[in-house]
Amino acid sequence: MNESKIQIDFNAMIDCDLVLLSKTDFKKDAIGNTIELKEGMKICVYMDDEDEFGKPDNLIAYGTVEENNSGAFKTCKWNIRIDKNGIRHESEL
Repeated sequence: MNESKIQIDFNAMIDCDLVLLSKTDFKKDAIGNTIELKEGMKICVYMDDEDEFGKPDNLIAYGTVEENNSGAFKTCKWNIRIDKNGIRHESEL
């Protein structure tokens, strides 16, 4: 699995395991590399978050890139289908 992390907004969930990912074929990862998105690609995504003490503890998930065929949000080309482990805090991994 690609260990690059791509930042997303988990508030953009359109199903219990499906999140809007990108309007284009390219996303920047956390360190600035350009990642070309492709159908079936395995990726890691994250969203900034904090623990109860204000320390960084990002939300993180692994999943598979798929074309947005949901019928919703037609400006979005790609989604990520989150795997069975769901969305967790990095401290839980």
